[in-house]
Amino acid sequence: MKLSIKESILQLMREEAYSPLSKTELCQIFCASKADKDILNSILYEMEEEGLIYKTKKEKYGLPQKMNLFVGKLSVHPKGFAFLDTGVEGERDIFIPASALNGAMHQDRVIARVVKSETTQSRTEGEIIKIIERGYTEIVGKFEASKNFGFVISDNKRLTADVFIAKKDSMGAKTGDIVVCKITKYPQKGRNPEGKVKEILGKQGEKGVDLLSIIKQNGLPEEFPKKVLKQAHEIPEDIDPREIHSRLDLRNELIYTIDGSDAKDLDDAISIEKLNNGNYKLGVHIADVTHYVTEGAPLDDEALKRGTSVYLVDTVIPMLPPKLSNGVCSLHPDVDRLTLSCIMEIDEKGKVVSHEIKKTVINSKARLVYEDVSDILENDNEELKQKYSYILDKLKLSEELAKILTARRSQRGAMDFDFPESKILMDEAGNVTDIIKYDRRIANRIIEEFMLIANETVAEQFFWAQIPFVYRVHENPDPEKIRDFVKFIGAFGYTLKGDVEEIHPKELQKLLGDIENTKEELVISTLMLRSLKQARYSPICTGHFGLAAKYYTHFTSPIRRYPDLQIHRIIKETIDESLNEKRLNRLKAIVEKASEQSSIREREADEAQRQVEDLRKAEYMKNHVGEEYEGVISSITSFGMFVELYNTVEGLIRLNNLSDDYYIFDQENYLLFGEHTKKTFKIGDKINIKVDSVNIPLREVNFVLA
Repeated sequence: MKLSIKESILQLMREEAYSPLSKTELCQIFCASKADKDILNSILYEMEEEGLIYKTKKEKYGLPQKMNLFVGKLSVHPKGFAFLDTGVEGERDIFIPASALNGAMHQDRVIARVVKSETTQSRTEGEIIKIIERGYTEIVGKFEASKNFGFVISDNKRLTADVFIAKKDSMGAKTGDIVVCKITKYPQKGRNPEGKVKEILGKQGEKGVDLLSIIKQNGLPEEFPKKVLKQAHEIPEDIDPREIHSRLDLRNELIYTIDGSDAKDLDDAISIEKLNNGNYKLGVHIADVTHYVTEGAPLDDEALKRGTSVYLVDTVIPMLPPKLSNGVCSLHPDVDRLTLSCIMEIDEKGKVVSHEIKKTVINSKARLVYEDVSDILENDNEELKQKYSYILDKLKLSEELAKILTARRSQRGAMDFDFPESKILMDEAGNVTDIIKYDRRIANRIIEEFMLIANETVAEQFFWAQIPFVYRVHENPDPEKIRDFVKFIGAFGYTLKGDVEEIHPKELQKLLGDIENTKEELVISTLMLRSLKQARYSPICTGHFGLAAKYYTHFTSPIRRYPDLQIHRIIKETIDESLNEKRLNRLKAIVEKASEQSSIREREADEAQRQVEDLRKAEYMKNHVGEEYEGVISSITSFGMFVELYNTVEGLIRLNNLSDDYYIFDQENYLLFGEHTKKTFKIGDKINIKVDSVNIPLREVNFVLA
């Protein structure tokens, strides 16, 4: 009844003729008895707390968006001002000055009132009038002690207010300690937040403390609850023979995995053959995690809570306990494993002409690594060819098909950002020994193409089946950001054809081709990526702009991504024909929750990964202060220029360290020029630098000109 009343209230308020009504007036519409009145009161309170409706000073209820109010998540800049992301398609973020935050903090869910409308010179400006939900309940940072109290200065520069700590609540923390503190009072106008120290992680600069700080700061789980580990421990190593007999048995087929040399969670395997009609038969075999992780069980609840495995250079925080992620679910060679297989027939143009999705059992015949396969296919390595002679034909066939699939995707306009990736090498003591550039070679591209085609094929089938599902979506970019991007590339002599309101991915793909191997390639690629929206998970299939794909999902990594695990469950229920109307209605709520939670956790994991990479790079460069390197200017700002080294480490040369002249920032052309010498620094220029200083807590590297 609650749900139907809630929907009815929203439906009423969405009507054009609706004007805000009081609780009494709404009761006259919806209440048939005294009991209904109590239910309505609780529903209105719930809806107000969720930000679905807003109660005015005159205690009348309406939809925020019909009152010139906006609901969204706050992103606070380190300088104190903020932007409100309303999450509404095509709607720009609202600027919130620091003076109008009214106690709101970074990542809070809030309601804002518009105080200045957008003009050609400025964007919409607002002020926070209600905080719906706090983004942070705990803060990680450095403790500063004084005689009778202390402060915690957050490691997250977006949490701009220091947290006041009474002496009795400090746990004896001393100046320089990195602590976790619980917020007990949130900020009010003119007053700092208050809190109490709940954990002392160690002294700033002590080994391991920085990594622990990042883990805590991003809310990443460290240990599995006992009931989850207990359930994992009880899972048998061997497969029940009855389960094998109920599946398509592929154990005699030549199926193999290709992964990184240090990977332990192998969740995808492949098989390939050429058919008599000239088509390819490609099998993508994915670990059947849902056989062990059942809906609503402790393992499933914990997997949903985590959303994803997090890879932090030398540390992995898995979504599932190691017994599953590295054990019974991982597709190790020479052992029977349960899988869900997408078996496709693909023609010589890369089109999937038919496919089937089956519950299967496999026995992988080889555990191959990217480097070896690439050395065979790219370098014709004789030693490796002899070692893998039994699978050589399959590898060559895989390369052949992957190139066809790449060409097909390219033809329709899919973008391929080939950013330089780094591999950070560490010793057993946890010290960074080297940072090398990690190339995407042919073996990596084979697996990428095979996973992409499987994901598209599965997504298309379930879109047309009209079954609740989790899709991977990437909406069209914001026209305003594309206009800014067009202006930026104009300084380099590039243009985009077509209407920026509805830009086609093919235009951006063409630009990526035009800038390949140019000095400005890195900066234009980077800014292009920033101009696009973030991909996310959604129960609604709106397509994937970056891949130029109408249908896309994540099917291939259920060991380390929750959306994949969730759709496996739906796929198996479809195969078993066990979906009825009641279950379909239940699934609508399940996929919505899984999509939202997985998108949030993915962003948090990405941020933690970036922070740890920056930390490790800073630690490495600390041992190279005073050394000289060649680098490329990757970005120019009003305060200096960023230079990227060959190993992908980026550092800043501050403007005040350019002592040979007074340099002026030309914002139109993105360059610095010397007032007297007329010397210029442009994006893409190669320059020699010297490592000047490193700040490990801030994860910053500073250069000077050599």
